[in-house]
Amino acid sequence: MSNFSSYNRDAAFKKLENEKLDVLVIGGGITGAGISLDATMRGMNTAVFEMQDFAAGTSSRSTKLVHGGLRYLQQFEIKMVADVGKERAIVYENGPHVTTPEWMMLPFHKGGTFGPFTTNVGLRVYDFLAGVKKDERRQMFKPERALKREPLIKKEDLRGAGFYVEYKTDDARLTIEVLKKAVEKGANALNYAKIIDFIYADSGMISGVVVKDDISGATYQIFAKKIINAAGPWVDELREVDGSKQGKSLILTKGVHLVFSKDVFPLQQAIYFDAPDGRMIFAIPRGNKAYVGTTDTTYEGNIAHPKMTEADRDYLLDAINYMFPSVNMKAEHVESSWAGLRPLIAEEGKDNPGEISRKDEIFISDSGLISMAGGKLTGYRKMAKETVDLIVKQFKEEEEILYSNSATKHLPISGGEVGGSDGFEQFKQDKLKEGKEIGLTEATAMKLIQSYGANSDTVFDIYQHKQEEAEKAGIDSIVFAELIYAMEYESAYKPVDFFVRRTGALFFEIEWVRAHKENVIHYMAQALNWSDNQKESYKQELDQLLQEAVTPVK
Repeated sequence: MSNFSSYNRDAAFKKLENEKLDVLVIGGGITGAGISLDATMRGMNTAVFEMQDFAAGTSSRSTKLVHGGLRYLQQFEIKMVADVGKERAIVYENGPHVTTPEWMMLPFHKGGTFGPFTTNVGLRVYDFLAGVKKDERRQMFKPERALKREPLIKKEDLRGAGFYVEYKTDDARLTIEVLKKAVEKGANALNYAKIIDFIYADSGMISGVVVKDDISGATYQIFAKKIINAAGPWVDELREVDGSKQGKSLILTKGVHLVFSKDVFPLQQAIYFDAPDGRMIFAIPRGNKAYVGTTDTTYEGNIAHPKMTEADRDYLLDAINYMFPSVNMKAEHVESSWAGLRPLIAEEGKDNPGEISRKDEIFISDSGLISMAGGKLTGYRKMAKETVDLIVKQFKEEEEILYSNSATKHLPISGGEVGGSDGFEQFKQDKLKEGKEIGLTEATAMKLIQSYGANSDTVFDIYQHKQEEAEKAGIDSIVFAELIYAMEYESAYKPVDFFVRRTGALFFEIEWVRAHKENVIHYMAQALNWSDNQKESYKQELDQLLQEAVTPVK
C-alpha cells in the first residue's frame, strides 16, 4: 500500500496536525500539484489539500492538449508563446505515457481568419519561439494534400493548410502523476479536504488553516510557514476569506467539449479550425472517438459544477457542420461531453472572453498569503518554479535558510521513469511481452502501458494476483486491477474519482461506465466502509454526471 492510498486518510490528517509544514498548498489541480512537487524536491516539508478530488476542477476539463498557444500569437503574447512552447517538450519527456505528439492540421479557406501567408508566417514564428525540433517543424499543404489527410473538411474555397505538431494529454492523469511523484518524494496530499478558515499569528501574518475532512466531517488545525492559494477558479474566494481581494481579480469563462463515436464522426486527423464567428476550435481523434471544443463564454454560476447548455452544444454542432459539411452532426449524435472553467485574470477594457490573456500572476497579500492566478496546463512546471523561487527568496530573507534551485526540469513524473520519449518505445515493447505472458490481449496491455507508464508493472501485478477476488466481486479482472490501483495508489475514494479522473471513461467510454458502475460501487462501499447514506449519495453523484454528459440544460 502506498502513502497515496485512500485507506490512509485519517492517519495522514493526524500526522499533519502534529507537524509544522514549510509549505501548505491549497488546490490539487495541475498548478497545486506542480508547486508541491517543486517545493518537495527542494527539501521543503509540503502538503497539498484539495476540497474535491484531485484535478476535479479545471484540470480534468481542458481541451487535453499540452499546446503552445498558437492563438496567442494573434494577440502578440510573444513571451508567453515562447515560454509555453518550450515547456511542451519538457512536459512530454518527463511523462511520455500521458503526453503524446499529435500532428495538427490548420485548414484555411477564402475569407477565413488565417490565409496561406499568415499561417506560414505564424507557424514559422511559432517553430522558432517554441524551439520546435527539426522533424516536427511546420509544413504547408496545397488543398489536394489537405483533403487527402482529412477528406471530411470543407472543400469549397479551400486554399490549403498548415501542418504542425501539438501534444495531446490526459489532463487529469497528468495531474495525478505529478502528485504521485511529489508524494513519493515526501509530500502529503489529501483530497476531499476543504480549507474552511485561516489561522493568523498575533502579528497578523497567516500561519495555518482549519481544514475539514469532507469524508469524516472531522476538522483539523494545520500550521505552515508559507501558504499558497492555487485554487484555480476559487482563488478569489480564498482571497476574500483572507480579506485581501483587491486590485486584480479573476474572471471565469466556460469551455464545453463534445464527444462522438468514430462511427458518426470518422475524423482521421486532428484539425484546428475557425468557426463562422472567428473563434478557433479543435477537433481531435482519440481512440475510437473524436472530440470537439471549445466554447468561450463568461461564467457566473456554481463554480464546482459548470454545465453544458443547449446553446453551447448547438454552437459546437454548427461549427462541426460548417467545417465538416458531409457529417451532418445532430444533437442525438453526442455521446458524452464536459464543461470546464478557465480562471483568467480580468483586464481593463477587455470584455470579450477570447481577448483575455492566459498568462499567470502571483499576488501576495498583507498577511503573507501567496495566490497563484491564471496560467495554462502547459506551463504548470514553470509556474510552480516561479512560485517556489519566490518562497525560497522569502525564506532566505526571513530566516536565512537557503534552498536549492528548482529540480523538476528533467525529473520524470510518476509513471514517466521510462527513459524519456525514446526509451518509452522500447519500454512499451518489453512490457507488451510481459502483458501477453500474463494473459492480456495486445490491445489491453497497450492501453494499460499507455495509461500508467512505468506503473503498469503494479497494475499487471494486481491483475495477475487478484483474479479470484475480482471474480468474487463480479468485476471484470482488468477493471478490478485499475480500480484497486486507483484506490491504493491514487487516492480514489468515490466512484466519480475512478470513472472520471483516474480513467477518463465518463468522457471517452461512457458505455463502459454504465456497464461496470453497479459492481464497482458495491465493491468500493465494502472496501472503504461507506455508510448506506454515503453509498447512495456517491451513486447519485455518478448518475447525475452520466445524465449531464448527454443532456444539456436549457
